[in-house]
Amino acid sequence: MSTAITTSRPIDRTQSSTATFTTRWLEPSVAVITAQGDLDASNAQEFVDYALRGAQRTHRLALDLTGVDFFGTAGFSALHTLNVRCAGAGVEWVLVPSNAVSRLMRICDPDSTLPIAATMPAGLARLCAEQRRLLQLVSEPGQGFRQ
Repeated sequence: MSTAITTSRPIDRTQSSTATFTTRWLEPSVAVITAQGDLDASNAQEFVDYALRGAQRTHRLALDLTGVDFFGTAGFSALHTLNVRCAGAGVEWVLVPSNAVSRLMRICDPDSTLPIAATMPAGLARLCAEQRRLLQLVSEPGQGFRQ
């Protein structure tokens, strides 16, 4: 199932020898990176560089990997690198895998430590829920909430 997401911003596209990477900005700080084709040792670092090149203005990042036909172990290493770099930059992220990505994730990430959603709408909802949780007001200890 494909989800149509409209944006008034232009779509940025990069093509490697075996994959195409596309960025759609849903909001000024929310990006959806789509990868199609094969993610392997020949382009895993290019994928990381592409996904993180707007990190200074990105607060939430969704990776749409539903169009990935082959996902090698270098692709998993790329996701681990993204996880570490996003954590360091304070970027919340989620990935939506294809069957090929899911297969390798079951082997390389059996405890599901990476943020995965079954669909793009579910992934975007997860990112929005995380943003709301971070913005929730908390009263100081010993001081009640006044109305």
